Amino acid sequence: MFSNVQSKGQGEVDETGAWLSIGDLMSGLLMVFALLLVAALVQISEAHEETQETRMIIIKGINDSLEEAGIQVQADPETGDISIMDSVLFDQNDYKLKESGQDFLERFIPIYAGVVFQSERVADEIVRIVIEGHSSSEGAFSHNMELSVLRANSVSRFISGMAFEHKPKFFEKIAITGRGPIEADQSQALASDRKVKFRFQFKDEEFLGNFTEVQRVER
Repeated sequence: MFSNVQSKGQGEVDETGAWLSIGDLMSGLLMVFALLLVAALVQISEAHEETQETRMIIIKGINDSLEEAGIQVQADPETGDISIMDSVLFDQNDYKLKESGQDFLERFIPIYAGVVFQSERVADEIVRIVIEGHSSSEGAFSHNMELSVLRANSVSRFISGMAFEHKPKFFEKIAITGRGPIEADQSQALASDRKVKFRFQFKDEEFLGNFTEVQRVER
């Protein structure tokens, strides 16, 4: 009797009255955590597949629409990035849009915005539309950085004066940046490096960016 009372502090009683050791309790808890982890991983996998499917819809929709309109640019099949050569938009070493650049944007933007906002699901997947200016490695770094920012701003400013469907929602997602020659071929000056890029930032990329930033702070 006395020994039974004393042993009560060393374990717990199950429904049958048998004593469970601390090891048994821990094993049970680990099993529960393992099942919860498996369920979470399944949900993450399903969400990832749905996200990839949505991205494919977006990119295919843009490319099909641009091809149908006879516009000679294509979205990258993996990222959705669209690069517009500076020769289309600007004169050499200038950031003011030339007439051909204005004509291009007037045709391109309504199609681009129409695909982005074709449904709530698609629009929700795209957190940002980044307009990036890029340059070749030719010339001074500081000048190229400034020129790339000015060109991205010129494109954004012209679009803000256009009339097209979904314009207010489109500008809620817009961000402007200049990359200069950072991503250019450093061994030679290439015309293909001089461009303005329209780039998507997808929802899961924003999450991963925030997660990475939190980890940096914790360290």
